[in-house]
Amino acid sequence: MTFKALILDKGADGAVSAKIEMIGEDRLPADGDVTVAVEYSTLNYKDGLCVTGMGGLVRTYPHVPGIDFAGTVEVSADSRYKPGDKVVLTGWRVGEVWWGGYSQKARVKADWLVPLPKGLTTLQAMAVGTAGLTSMLAVIALERQGLTPGTGEVLVTGASGGVGSVAISLLATKGYAVAAVTGRPEAETYLRGLGAKRIVPRAELAEVSKKPLEAETWAGCIDAVGGVMLARILGQLKAGGSVAACGLAGGASLPASVIPFLLRGVNLLGIDSVMQPYAARLTAWSRIASDLDKGSIEQIITTATLADLPRLSRAILKGEVQGRVIVDINA
Repeated sequence: MTFKALILDKGADGAVSAKIEMIGEDRLPADGDVTVAVEYSTLNYKDGLCVTGMGGLVRTYPHVPGIDFAGTVEVSADSRYKPGDKVVLTGWRVGEVWWGGYSQKARVKADWLVPLPKGLTTLQAMAVGTAGLTSMLAVIALERQGLTPGTGEVLVTGASGGVGSVAISLLATKGYAVAAVTGRPEAETYLRGLGAKRIVPRAELAEVSKKPLEAETWAGCIDAVGGVMLARILGQLKAGGSVAACGLAGGASLPASVIPFLLRGVNLLGIDSVMQPYAARLTAWSRIASDLDKGSIEQIITTATLADLPRLSRAILKGEVQGRVIVDINA
């Protein structure tokens, strides 16, 4: 039996093409031990890079992208999973160096999967996906540094993107006062609907400050932008405050001073959602299932098909995608 998949290929001129093809299970990675009937995947910034051939993330062609997915186990050589189990996959470079979720079937290593948390459907799990898992890991990291709802305002940058949208919902549900950074005035209603109490224009944080320290404003921050904005935020943190850094949409360089670290004892926390060990992923998904406002999460999703992905991949790289794109693999 054959099934459909989005196949990337590279021509002699180096250009990458994306085309839906019907393929057989013999094309799936041979050394995976669990075969999953994929129900939903998502579109992340990294997916946009893979589908368009940018960033050098995909090294071997032909290739199936899609860095996360949720679905039902069909075949398992691992005792932890049996046919009929619902599972979720994020990270582990699936969709980059290993065939991913933009296919009706995926074959992966059991160590990379987690059981679908009780209280979540496969669609809801992908409304969260890699972006939301990253957000939850960031919240957990900030809380380990002492952040509580009573500590003060929490800033979220890249607020209308996938990471930012889920972060606002998670924080607001737990009672945090959230300030959302956006360069899109039309997104204000959307962000307030997720729970943001204050909107911060991106332009206010877009330039390097002449002062290494500014007024103590933020108790914490989830930053998906990096670059100049992250450097600016470090100088605005309250004493002992922390930034959970999980993105570089604004650049990989950090034109910052060490003064905030020395005089205010601020913390810069790196968030890696790709290679998180099994126990940490279980903890994060459990928190997502309990903390996620299912009503607000519905506001952030747009449904797409495999055929939409080339167009949407270009759009997400331009910052033109709001919230989370759910890919209905069987549509």
